[in-house]
Amino acid sequence: MAVIRGEPVEVWLRDGRPARFVWRGRMHTVMFVLERPPAPPAEIATPSRATQAESIDHKIGGLECWLVEATPERTVPPTTYELCYDLTSDRWSLSLG
Repeated sequence: MAVIRGEPVEVWLRDGRPARFVWRGRMHTVMFVLERPPAPPAEIATPSRATQAESIDHKIGGLECWLVEATPERTVPPTTYELCYDLTSDRWSLSLG
């Protein structure tokens, strides 16, 4: 399988998580979220240095990335994809392999 990095993709969220995406004109359904960014801190006051570091860690380079298993059809075994949301450009991208 070829390595694919940063291809544009359209993503639909459900409860703040990727649920479906269209890649190369084909709809994929997310079956499992394998890894996700940590939840943002719930503190209203000024966060501690540790909390600030955690917040930065899951948004490295302005990206929020999810590792998911998805399939275009129920009869096709799921494949692992990395979906990344670029906070600065408001765009999603996909990596595979």
